[in-house]
Amino acid sequence: MTERLDNYPGFPEGVGGAEFADRLASQARRFGVELLSAEVRSLEVAGQYRVVRLATGDEVRSYATLLAPGSTYRRLNVPGEEDFIGPGVHFCATCDGPFDRGQDVLVVDGGNSATEEASFLTKFASHVTIVTRDAHLTASEVAQEDVRHHPQIDVRYRATVQEFRGNGKLETVVLRDLETGAPEELHPAAVFLFIGLQPNTGLLRGMLELNEAGFILTGPTLETSMPGVFAAGDARAGSTKQLVSAAGEGATAALMIREYLRGIKEARSAAQELERDVARMIP
Repeated sequence: MTERLDNYPGFPEGVGGAEFADRLASQARRFGVELLSAEVRSLEVAGQYRVVRLATGDEVRSYATLLAPGSTYRRLNVPGEEDFIGPGVHFCATCDGPFDRGQDVLVVDGGNSATEEASFLTKFASHVTIVTRDAHLTASEVAQEDVRHHPQIDVRYRATVQEFRGNGKLETVVLRDLETGAPEELHPAAVFLFIGLQPNTGLLRGMLELNEAGFILTGPTLETSMPGVFAAGDARAGSTKQLVSAAGEGATAALMIREYLRGIKEARSAAQELERDVARMIP
């Protein structure tokens, strides 16, 4: 979803989101990782195994499982939105803000994420307009004060985005005044949507513990409420929703899984030793 990554270590010139994903897959294959593309239908425990059942009817069994389903940015679902995701419609100010240096941009929503990212975007954009359907900002007082007194930010209340237009790149955003119904055209270089994230965890409801928003709850070792099942990345409750953090969580989870598997091995060895002792005691 990210046009270009400029904040990941090791890529001083930045790297395209799709290219980075391809690099990850190639690197995994080099280390012998098998990559399967299939819809997951369920996750369950069967004795010592964690069983992932696929839509194909196959199943994958393992002693431990790492969940990293990620999350999906909520969208406005208006005409033209899908056409300009990447070349004009963005979801990450840190990732895509530098591409709009010296230009006007639009931020949608009035919550904490929107106001904080709007302030951040002023480091690059010449002017930021916040559009919110509410009669007031819903962010914290501190965030609201920062926006109200910032010379590069103004707020359009009681308005909503009706359509995105352009020829190959975003050229026009059509707003609708919710009080009068009147349309208005703006011409920002880019639009940043901060209307929330939807974790891709619908499948997991009823299987393990999620918070009210659907994010996966984990303990200090990143283990979920289902023993032997761990979680990392954007779908985990408390994650920072940044690529570099997700990668770090994945590495941490891998180390925790190694310790978990070591415990299983030690328990099995102890059980086998006990069986041998018992066998020796029986005449």
